[in-house]
Amino acid sequence: MLADPPLAPPDACPCGSGAAERTCCAPILAGAVAPTALALMRSRYTAYVRGAIDHVLATHDAATRGTVDVAAVTRWSQDTTWLGLEIVATERGADGDQAGVVEFIARGVTAGAPFAHRERSRFRRSDGRWAYVDGDARAAPVVATATPGRNEACPCGSGKKYKRCHGAG
Repeated sequence: MLADPPLAPPDACPCGSGAAERTCCAPILAGAVAPTALALMRSRYTAYVRGAIDHVLATHDAATRGTVDVAAVTRWSQDTTWLGLEIVATERGADGDQAGVVEFIARGVTAGAPFAHRERSRFRRSDGRWAYVDGDARAAPVVATATPGRNEACPCGSGKKYKRCHGAG
């Protein structure tokens, strides 16, 4: 019989980095400058998980911030059980870069329907701060998702079986 995978630390950041939230995304959500486009992407995912829509708006590029439907984003954040973030690829977006791309898959369940949102997000740095410019879900392959079996690993990355994590209750 195979052993269960090791459990993620109880204070693990929702972004899936493996670091404790207090040293990973929490400082960025509190206003610290994200050092990379990837760090900003992870903090934005954590903001959706935590319902911190003010961070999502504050890190949206000023040129496109007005296009955000705040009510819809807030509702989606609250009505979704977030299961995990997978970083697929990054292009640029490090120290010294002024632009970057992060391709990711965000998994969750909304209104009982599991989803895997795959997107290539563009980021721009202005005045030393990274901002989300826009994303293209069409440029990324669609990922079909199904609810995992009771004894399969939970897709949130907790290390628990699905039945003991997001499948409980």
